[in-house]
Formats: sequence, structure tokens, C-alpha cells
Amino acid sequence: MHTPDWLADAVFYQIFPERFANGDPALDPPGVEPWGAEPTRDNFFGGDLAGITGHLDHIVSLGANAIYLTPIFEADTNHRYDAKDYFAIDHRLGDLDAFKAFLDAAHSRGIRVVLDAVLNHCGDGHWAFRDVVEKEAASEYVNWFSVESFPVQPHPEPNYRTCSGCYYLPKWNAYNPEVREHHYKVARYWIEQGVDGWRLDVPYFINDNFWRGFRDVVKGIDENLYIVAEEWRAPEHWLQGDLADGTMNYTLRDLVLGFVADRAIDAQQFAEGMNELTARVPEAARPAMLNLLGSHDTERLVTRLGGDLDAVKLCYALLLMAQGAPMIYYGDEVGLTGDNDPGCRGTMPWDQADWNHDLLTHLRELVALRAEHPSLRRGAQHVASLGDDVAIMTRTAADGEAVTLVVNRSAEPVMLDGGLGRIVYGAGTAMHGAIEVPPTAIVVLARGGRPA
Repeated sequence: MHTPDWLADAVFYQIFPERFANGDPALDPPGVEPWGAEPTRDNFFGGDLAGITGHLDHIVSLGANAIYLTPIFEADTNHRYDAKDYFAIDHRLGDLDAFKAFLDAAHSRGIRVVLDAVLNHCGDGHWAFRDVVEKEAASEYVNWFSVESFPVQPHPEPNYRTCSGCYYLPKWNAYNPEVREHHYKVARYWIEQGVDGWRLDVPYFINDNFWRGFRDVVKGIDENLYIVAEEWRAPEHWLQGDLADGTMNYTLRDLVLGFVADRAIDAQQFAEGMNELTARVPEAARPAMLNLLGSHDTERLVTRLGGDLDAVKLCYALLLMAQGAPMIYYGDEVGLTGDNDPGCRGTMPWDQADWNHDLLTHLRELVALRAEHPSLRRGAQHVASLGDDVAIMTRTAADGEAVTLVVNRSAEPVMLDGGLGRIVYGAGTAMHGAIEVPPTAIVVLARGGRPA
């Protein structure tokens, strides 16, 4: 199994384009809401590609070097998972020139860009589906979908297959060779424009043979293009070398939040779960796992942790030190809050007076630490525990350099053997050959190999 080597050094930043920044107000749709108003499932704020381009330096300052964009193709909703035309940029985001300007600006800063491949379903406004609605059985696209009877009826229950029963998301018939070729053409086209990979939306709703063909198309162009599958459960199915390079690592998220946020598991169970996860993922795929704590499909991290910033910091330490490519959801780095959809899709605050600078500094330092130590990017991983509340994660490089992260979730300090190494980051204190880790604190230790 081959996965792109650059993923070992990647730090991703996820952007929901409609809510990141409004760089070209001339593109604003009618009824656009004031920036910062409450997000709903239907409203628009005017976020666009020019806004992303104009704030790339913020992403660079965080230390991120890859961007995952949720859908950008022509659609009717603010989330754009209902594509009307996969070969056109949504008119509220800009046009192809604006996309190329964004891509050029990103690449010039060393930032790779991954797009969302929403190929299980389209929107009911897609031209092929509209042709079926109009011409019914006489449509040349009738077998591109699975329509049970005519006329096409979206209500009270759609008489055609959909994504999860949602009437405005008709499901593609991926067994149809014409549909497969349409989708593979989409992949080719945007790779030709310069994108660096694809995130597969709900890929478990499509047969594996389709995705094997998709991989052949993508990797046939360039082996270094990234394919990452959305997966909320066990990842192994996607990681056998014929489907994806990695998956969105919701299993890691569950373990981190179970240990720090919910306290549903103790340190030993966390360590066992992390080591089991490592064993389940093929070695080549481990750097390609997309590790996350929040996304457009979850509540925001600060909200999940009830505003406990110490706990938030512990979670980010585990994320940034773990094997795999870490991903930060836009706004989380400055303490943006919000419940699950639509609350997690609020606008990015650009008034720095609204930022949590302590959290932002913490993240920047952790990302910088990851960049400084090769073992934190390319080292093997092992997790251990001390009592119920202390997790100890060690990353070891081939040359012997090792960095150890100690996370203490308890309200009491703990003492560690100083033989672990010397403190390079965190709240620890060296005391007479031992190291004290204060309550709800982290310490990072380095030893061996190249000088730390």
C-alpha cells in the first residue's frame, strides 16, 4: 500500500466556505445575513473564495499546510452537498478564475487543497435529475437515478432513492457506467485544475467497485494525490490499498473525548483503545489518517467541553501529538462555540478582540512543536497510562529520537520518573530527578536521538 509521503508532515485546516470570510460582497445572495448573526440551516452570510484567499496568512500563522474544503460546486443550499453542476463553482463563491486564484495563492504558501467528493447523491436541482422530472421515462438520464414510478414525487415520501430519505438529495445510480464516467470525469477535471486530493462523502453508501475505479483514476494521474474517506466506525475496510489512503479518524475523536470530556473511559482504557486503533490501521496508512476533534458534522470542541479551556488544551495536545494528519476546524483555534448543525457552522470572527488568544497561542505552539520534532510527524506511537487519570503517549523516530506527551486530566498533581527525558513544552516542573505534572496539565518530554 502506498500513501502520499507529504501527509506525514501535514496539518489540515477545514473550511466551510460559506462561513469563513466574505471577500467579495458583490457575490452576496439576496437576503444575506449580517456577518456574525445566528447560523441556521437555510441562511447565507456571503462567505466566498476571495475571502479564503484573503485570509490564507492566518492559516499559515497557525502552522497548517493543507486545507479541506467542504463542497464548492453549484448548489442551492449553504452547505452545497446538493450539487447542481459538478463542473462549476457556485456563483455565490466566485468562478473558476477565483478558484484558480485561491489555489495559486495556497500553493505559493505551501498549502495543499483537498476538495469534497459528494458522489453518492446530488441536489434535486441537478440538470440530469430535472430532465428526468420533466421527461419521465423518456429521459435519457432516467437510469442515472432510481425512480420507482412517475410522475416524480418528492412528498410526502420521495418515490426515488435518496440520501438518508432527504427528498432534495436524489441518489445516483453508481452501477450505471454513464454515471461512473460522469463522476470520474469530475475527479479528473478538478485534478487538472490543480487540487491535491479528495475527501469522499458518505462513501459507505456506494459499492466498493465504484471507489476502486475512482482510486484508479486519481492515482493513475498522480500517486501523491490524497484520498480520504468519511468513516465514523471501524476504518480498516478502506485501508487495504484499493480504496482510500486514510479515513476521517472519528475513532480517535471518540477516544480523546471519552477520556478528557466525558470521562467515560479511564487512562488505561484510553491507552488500550489508542494502541488497538494503531494495530488495526495498516502501517502505511497511519500517517494518512485524518485526525479530528470537530467538524461541520459535530458540535464545536469548546462547546462539547462546556467551556473548560484547560480540557480543550488537553484534547489538542493529544490531537497534535498523535500519529496521523491532525485537522483543525475553522474557528476552533480562536474558541468559536456552537452546537451541532447548524450551530457548528457559524461565521469565523475576524475581529481579534473576539478571539481567545490563549487558546490560539497554545495551538500554534503545539503545531510548531510537531514541526520541530521529526518523531512527532514520522515516529511510531505507543500509549501507556499511570493510574486512572494520566495518559502517556510516546512517539519514537527511526534514529531513536523520542518525544513523550503526558496528559493529566485529574485535579491533583502527579509525579513521574525524570528518566523519561527533559521538559520541552508544557506545565511540568523538574524536581530532584522527577517531574511534576500539575492538575489538568500537559508536559512534553524529549530524549535520545538528535538534540531536542
